[in-house]
Amino acid sequence: MTPPLVAVAHGSRDPRSAATVHALLDVVRAKRPDLDVRAAFLDLSAPRVGDVLSAVHGDGHDTAVVVPLLLGRAFHARVDVPAAVAEAHRRSPRFQVHVSDVLGPDPRLDAAAWRRLLDAGADPRDPELGVLVAAAGSSHAPANQLVADVAERWRAATAWSGAVATFAAAAEPTVPAAIEELRARGARRIAVASWFLAPGLLPDRITAQARDHAEDPLIAEPMADDDNLADLVLARHAEALADAQAHLPAAL
Repeated sequence: MTPPLVAVAHGSRDPRSAATVHALLDVVRAKRPDLDVRAAFLDLSAPRVGDVLSAVHGDGHDTAVVVPLLLGRAFHARVDVPAAVAEAHRRSPRFQVHVSDVLGPDPRLDAAAWRRLLDAGADPRDPELGVLVAAAGSSHAPANQLVADVAERWRAATAWSGAVATFAAAAEPTVPAAIEELRARGARRIAVASWFLAPGLLPDRITAQARDHAEDPLIAEPMADDDNLADLVLARHAEALADAQAHLPAAL
């Protein structure tokens, strides 16, 4: 039996966030109806990671795969997820929990965000369009650099006057500063691409600031239940299982 996939999201007080995670996992289940897929959250939403892992073990599984629904390797990936898995192992030492890599970087993330941006009306051929690639922001610089790399790839592949990363918190440039940078490059129209999995406080902050500092900006929806994202979740599950198999001790 294939070990269950426990998808771990950050969690939010905004009910739209958990609803979006569940919608994504519905797409994952539709692609793999044979796979036991469960949602879990690190904070602010239920069920919590430990409770879900306990339930998986209680249902008779001796192995599970945690797939962090995180876009980069910032604090939650480096600290919170390992801590939750370690606690589950402490409570049930014979229960094996493998943890996959986070979702990013990966071309399927780029594709999901790109599709949402095009859906919002952004034209890759428009030389007067400036695009913000908006993300949460992190004190971990490599996580922010991943977003800046996306913006640079898009700028190089389009006729836009510019594309720059912007962050809701903990990193720069802010939305007003990023808009000014794009205007200095010749942008007369502004679009906001969403480097967010789900709606919530931080995406709403980005949207409000963009509307305060630009006239009628195009606002893309979060990646949410995009097909590319569902494929990526399944790929991370498969990669974690393959890695675990590769590291099994050789038979005596």
